[in-house]
Amino acid sequence: MNMLRISADENDPTDFPARQRRVERRRVLMTVDAVGGVWRYAMELARGLLAHDVGVLFAGLGPEPSRAQADEALRLGKLVWLEEPLDWIAPDEAAVKGLPEKLCRLAREEGVDLLHLNLPSQAADIDRDLPVLVVSHSCVVTWWHAMREGPLPKEWEWMKRQNAAGMARADAVVTPSGSHAQAIGQCYGEQPRLSVVHNAISTFLQGADKEPFVFAAARWWDEGKNARVLDEAAAHVPWPVLMAGSALGANGQAVRISNARHLEEIPHDEVVSQVRRAGIVVSPSLYEPFGLSVLEGARAGAALVLSDIPTYRELWGEAATFFDPRDAEALAREISRLATDSALRAEMGARALARSRFFTPDVQASRMAELYAQLVTSRTRA
Repeated sequence: MNMLRISADENDPTDFPARQRRVERRRVLMTVDAVGGVWRYAMELARGLLAHDVGVLFAGLGPEPSRAQADEALRLGKLVWLEEPLDWIAPDEAAVKGLPEKLCRLAREEGVDLLHLNLPSQAADIDRDLPVLVVSHSCVVTWWHAMREGPLPKEWEWMKRQNAAGMARADAVVTPSGSHAQAIGQCYGEQPRLSVVHNAISTFLQGADKEPFVFAAARWWDEGKNARVLDEAAAHVPWPVLMAGSALGANGQAVRISNARHLEEIPHDEVVSQVRRAGIVVSPSLYEPFGLSVLEGARAGAALVLSDIPTYRELWGEAATFFDPRDAEALAREISRLATDSALRAEMGARALARSRFFTPDVQASRMAELYAQLVTSRTRA
C-alpha cells in the first residue's frame, strides 16, 4: 500500500498512546486532514474519547501535516498518512476512487472496530462489513447553496454524488449544528440516521489580561469566510484588527488583505495566545456549519461579533453581537461600539463564556462514544 506511516514507538515507556492501547475497549479509524477545522475537531474529540476507553487511529488525507500537527496526533493515538486527495481538492471523481480500498485495508490491518469518516464522500463504496459513521463538517454543495444561486456547477456534480452515496452507505450521519443538518436535508434530502453532535474544545482560555485588539482566524482564501468585509471594516474601527490564516488556497483561490494586520497561517498555540488576549473576536462568515474559532473566543471570555447567519444564531443567541455579513459598515459599527464601551464588552464576554460551557468535550465525546457503541453492537448482532 502506497502510504506514509508516522507512528509512535510502542516500546517507549513514556509513550502514553501505546500504554493506552492496552486498555482500549474500542478502536476507531478516524480520517483527518491538515488543511482546515477538521484537524482541530479530530484532536479535541480524540482527547475526550480517552476517558471512554476509545482509541483513535488517525488516517490522514491531502497535504501532509506539519511536524507540530503530527506530534499532537501522536500524543493522542496513531497517525497514518495516506497518499490520497481530499474530495474538494481532487481534480475529478476518478482521483478519489482508490480511497475506499485503502481505508478498508488499513482498518483490517489495524483491527479497528469502526470507521469514523470526516467527509461523507469517503464512505462511498466502503466495505459493507464495517460499521461506518460519517460527519459532514461542510461540503461544496451546502457551500454553494449558501453562497450562490442557480444549479450546482457541472464540475462539482460528482462530489454531490459521492457525498450522497456516502451518507446512504453510512450507518450514522452526524452534523455539528442543527442549521447544517437542515442544509444537508435541503441539498441531499432528509437523512433518517442523522444526529446533531456539537463540536467542542477541551480547555477554558480565560484569565489573561484583555488587550485592545480584534482577532479573527479562518481560511481566508475561502470566499465563505468573508475576508473582504472584515478587511474593509478594519479601516474604520478604533482597534487594530488581526486576521490569522492563509490567504491562498490549495486550488489557487486567493484574497488580498490590506487594512487588517495579516498574521498568515500560524501554529495553533499562537492562535490560542492571540485569542486569550483579544478583547473582541470576530467571525464574518457567510457559510459556517459550526465555527471552532468562535468557540475558542468564547472560552477566552472575549466579546463576540458574529455574522447574522442561522448557525451562529442557533449556537450563540444572546451571547454575541450580530451584523449583516455583507455590510462592512455594520460590522465596523458593532466593533466600534464594543471597543468604546468597556462595560458592554465585559458583559458580552461573560455571556459568551457562560454559553461556551454547553460545548464541552465530555458532552461531545460521551455522545460520540454512545453512537460508536450502538453501531458496533448492531453490527455484531446482525
